[in-house]
Amino acid sequence: MFSGAGFNLIDAMRKAALIIAIIIAIPLLGVVTIAGRALSLRASLRQAAAADEKHSIVVDGATRHYLLHVPKNLPSKDPVPLVLVFHGGGGHDWNMPGFTHFDELADDEGFLVAYPDSFNKNWNDTRGLSPSDDVGFIRALIDEVSRSHPVDPHRIYATGISNGGFFSNRLACDLTDKIAAIASVAATMPQSLVPACKPSRPISVLYMHGTNDPLVPINGGKIGFQAGRARGDNISLADAAQFWRAQDRISSPPVRTELPDRFNDGTHVHRDIWTGGADDTEVAVYTIEGGGHTWPGGPQYLPIIIVGKASQNLNATRTIWEFFQSQALP
Repeated sequence: MFSGAGFNLIDAMRKAALIIAIIIAIPLLGVVTIAGRALSLRASLRQAAAADEKHSIVVDGATRHYLLHVPKNLPSKDPVPLVLVFHGGGGHDWNMPGFTHFDELADDEGFLVAYPDSFNKNWNDTRGLSPSDDVGFIRALIDEVSRSHPVDPHRIYATGISNGGFFSNRLACDLTDKIAAIASVAATMPQSLVPACKPSRPISVLYMHGTNDPLVPINGGKIGFQAGRARGDNISLADAAQFWRAQDRISSPPVRTELPDRFNDGTHVHRDIWTGGADDTEVAVYTIEGGGHTWPGGPQYLPIIIVGKASQNLNATRTIWEFFQSQALP
């Protein structure tokens, strides 16, 4: 009897040890899987950016870098639009071509795309994340590209995600003589930018934001995962849209559209557009119900539990370009 009981005890202990080993291994395997996916995405993003031209420019004694995509069939003399695409905090210029697929759209539609690189992996969006003169860098970049390519000075646009979206808002404030319109993804406005924002003219603005964004709260608040980390505060999506409506002197009510769900991914998109602003400006807001800190239509670059869902019910890149197409400096 004891021998039989002893055998069962050992067997049970072995099973318990196996269960414990599995419990320990699952998180480790998860980390390995996440790391593997990240490395795979990193490699594909680098490959996508490899065909773009690499440029450097000295601004205030600092060497700055950017990628430039020039479609092969671009007219040699006819003026064409220039779209500036800004990476998020911690990113690089080479992250963005494969992440957004703006290169492919530029080939189809006939416009230039520049992917600037930040000085210290962060853009100076007024939150104190970088000491660099990024507005000066972008002004110099526009001038340099315009000297070598037929850039239409009335059709220069800025877009970006997260820190790049916040910085696009700053350009709408400080570079309004150059930028015709901006589009901000997963970013509203830094709280610190609002009192400093004095645009020289009305400007059209588009926002795309997920209701479940864990880094940039849609209703405003502390930015980032760690409450104690100094990443600043953002105003709410509603307040950001109201800010630009006031700048553009828009008084008309919005036109709301519920976009069709093309994918059953747990997200839904509705669009609000306010038109009738000064100089034909408008403000557009795409709210992604169930969406996270992601580029709609882009890759699920980190697990949903970390950044939220990347909605496939909206193609951010094409939607942004369609918005830009209707905007031009007067």
